[in-house]
Amino acid sequence: MRVLVIEDDAELADAVGVGLRRELFATDVSLDGSEGLERALYTGYDVIVLDRDLPGVHGDTVCAELIAAGRQGRILMLTAAATIEDRVGGLSIGADDYLPKPFAFAELVARVRALARRAQPAVPPVLISGDLCVDPARRTVRRGGSLLDLGPKEFGVLELLLAAQGRVVSAEELLERVWDEMADPFSSAVKVTMSRLRRKLGQPPVIETVAQAGYRVPGC
Repeated sequence: MRVLVIEDDAELADAVGVGLRRELFATDVSLDGSEGLERALYTGYDVIVLDRDLPGVHGDTVCAELIAAGRQGRILMLTAAATIEDRVGGLSIGADDYLPKPFAFAELVARVRALARRAQPAVPPVLISGDLCVDPARRTVRRGGSLLDLGPKEFGVLELLLAAQGRVVSAEELLERVWDEMADPFSSAVKVTMSRLRRKLGQPPVIETVAQAGYRVPGC
């Protein structure tokens, strides 16, 4: 899943970004509203963690602009103000959830996960294909009862392919949804990760290559 953090407190933004990456979210960070809005309009983020009191462009304006542009990513609004009026105000302009500062990081992660699930078409909580079982909440993968040790990008690719339920997923979509903005669009990152993932999944093959289109897990 792809997350954008828009927060002008550099220390907090960095800490949240590092923490979300440890939770296997591909995470980008912007330190002001204008840059954050530009990124959010350009990239299809699943969740946007948006500070309300931003320099450049206020968080309320960022939220309103994204909704007006028809962006589908869910918005979690942060603010130091914790009154009922502030909460209602944030939700009334289109935010999907609201978290007052200071907050526990575990709660932030739980809310981001919940919003990420809402950002995608409904899928089962545990993804199964044949003898392969992926549990996104526990971040575990089993095949034939054996626990597999997947890296973050390998897990992200497999989760996205299974969630697609047989749909072909292009390399470009994988790069956008699983990697962050530092990924080189002309690199072989997807191909290399796919090779490692297939090796770890073993035989018979789970992932099918569709010529000039992408990848899919048939039979989901």
